[in-house]
Parts: sequence; structure tokens; C-alpha cells
Amino acid sequence: MPLEEFRIQIAMLMDAISSQPEDMHEVQETLREKLMEMQALGLPLPDDLVDLEKYLESYPDSDVDEQD
Repeated sequence: MPLEEFRIQIAMLMDAISSQPEDMHEVQETLREKLMEMQALGLPLPDDLVDLEKYLESYPDSDVDEQD
């Protein structure tokens, strides 16, 4: 059952990415947490999600907070 819950949560993350791209950093953190949870439970990490997390890691950060 945990795998199905992760699939639902990750699907919700994908919706968040497409509907609110300005919150990319928050989505990235949530994705990273979900992948760590899956790994801790011994579940296989989907390659596409690992690749997405790596892509988001290299995505230019547009937050202005760092400049304040």
C-alpha cells in the first residue's frame, strides 16, 4: 500500500509543477522528501523521478530572497 500512496502524492506534485511553476523550490523539496521516504521503506526509486529531482537541482533558482 505505501507504493500506491507515493504514486498519488507524486502525481499531486506533478500537478503542482505544471500549475504553479513559481513554487518550484518547494516542489523540489517535497519531491526530495518523498524519494527519501521511499528509499527508507526499501521501495524502488523510479528513474524518471530521480532524473526530475536532478533536473530541478540544476534548475536556476529565481528566488530574490538570497539577494536581500
